[in-house]
Formats: sequence, C-alpha cells, structure tokens
Amino acid sequence: MDYLQRALTTFNGGNWYGWKTHDDNGNKIPNSGRMQYQHIKIIKDGATIPSEAEVNAKIEELKQDVADKETKKASGKQKLKDLGLDDDEIQALIGV
Repeated sequence: MDYLQRALTTFNGGNWYGWKTHDDNGNKIPNSGRMQYQHIKIIKDGATIPSEAEVNAKIEELKQDVADKETKKASGKQKLKDLGLDDDEIQALIGV
C-alpha cells in the first residue's frame, strides 16, 4: 500500500499533486525515486504542499487504521470460534 499517496490525497481536496521529473539542478529523477515528499509538485490551482510533518502524521494515522481493522477482524473471528463455529463456517459468513 502506498501510504504517501493515500496521505497526500487527504489534503487540498484530493487530486492536487504530481511528481517532479527533474530536480532543482535540472537532473532527471529516475522513476523509481520520484514518489518522495521532496519531489511533490502542485498541479491544482490554490493547493498548497502540506508540511512533511503533517504528511508523516497522516501516514501514521492511516497505518494505525489498517492495524486497527486487522485487530478487529482477528477479534471477530476469535469470537465466532468461541461460539463454536469452525473455520469453514466463519469463511462462509464473512468471506475470508
């Protein structure tokens, strides 16, 4: 999962950013190295680049959301097992 891009879309109303293809010295940035905070460029009028701290905080929030969902999923499965359902029955109910 690309947390940087997911985090960036939460600012400025969504599709506001792109990636620089050349650094400040005119050197081409390889595709494999472009999707980094320092290479963000604004492509939407009125948008501003959030601080790196704001982006990192949003990334951590998104990661915690994913972890929380996985914890709840595991807890729910365990509760179903505690009620006597087997793995096949649980899979039939929740599809995983």
